[in-house]
Amino acid sequence: MKIHLTLGAAALAATGMSAEAADLRLSHQWSDNDVRHKVAQIVADEVAAADVDLDIRIFPTESLFKAREQYTPLSRGQLDMTVLPLSYAGGQQPAYNLTLMPGLVKNHDHAARLNDSPFMDAIEQKMAEDDVMVLVHGYLAGGFAATDGCITKPEDMAGLQTRAAGKSFEQMLAGAGASIASMASSEIYSAMQSGVLDAVNTSSSSFVSYRIYEQVACYTPPGDYALWFMYQPLLMNKSTFDGLDEAQQQALMAAAEKAQAFYLKEAKKEDAESRRVFSEAGVEIADMTAEDFAAWQELAKETSYKAFVEETPGGQELLDMALSVE
Repeated sequence: MKIHLTLGAAALAATGMSAEAADLRLSHQWSDNDVRHKVAQIVADEVAAADVDLDIRIFPTESLFKAREQYTPLSRGQLDMTVLPLSYAGGQQPAYNLTLMPGLVKNHDHAARLNDSPFMDAIEQKMAEDDVMVLVHGYLAGGFAATDGCITKPEDMAGLQTRAAGKSFEQMLAGAGASIASMASSEIYSAMQSGVLDAVNTSSSSFVSYRIYEQVACYTPPGDYALWFMYQPLLMNKSTFDGLDEAQQQALMAAAEKAQAFYLKEAKKEDAESRRVFSEAGVEIADMTAEDFAAWQELAKETSYKAFVEETPGGQELLDMALSVE
């Protein structure tokens, strides 16, 4: 019996039947050379190699659902799996906005500790309310760049026209005296070229793929300290997972463990690669210090954190849980 689990999982779970051969659909917004696609591919390949009658078909580049429209069909069982920035679903679950918040994550090793903390347990409880579960945890980092001068501390932003990645970062940078220009990553290059933007905050991979090094004088990459971290997990519909037989579930979890280790390693590699590319292009490299990070965090408390707590039921408790992870 071959089924599509988005239709048959609940019935199988109710009858106790074996799931037997099944097809899963995994959607994401990126190209097939992106690290997030590679994470999904590892899971698909490892599950196929386990020979448990479980096939995962990947739909990249928004070919199945638009980037910001994947969480709802996932929660309704119309989609089996997705890789997405969880903050995209902040409208459905305001707590998710904490997964793109300045100053909560210092570096990748700190991110890994957050993933294994009571804070993430609380986020996963919110997901469970929507019939969603995490298979693979992952954070990607980003930094700053400017056309004139370096950005490491809040006062460096005063008077600059800047693009920030995410609402909470816009709130914080406005608090530092910057003027905010909202735009997609793909528009940054031309905006800097035409003088519309003085500074930008985005991911390491976007800095490289959009060739921002051709337009800036100084780059602050993620290192021992970075402000911009975005949680981008591989998620699965929980009822779909529960409808699988034990061998299929074990194959998925083993594949996810391998993919998560790869994700962390590659995320660090992307940061190092961005540093190399900008340096070779003749761009000055600036590093954020512990003191710089602390100054940004103090500003965030008065701007981004304050707004989050005001807008989110139980927000202060969640924020405290995140900040308590050393």
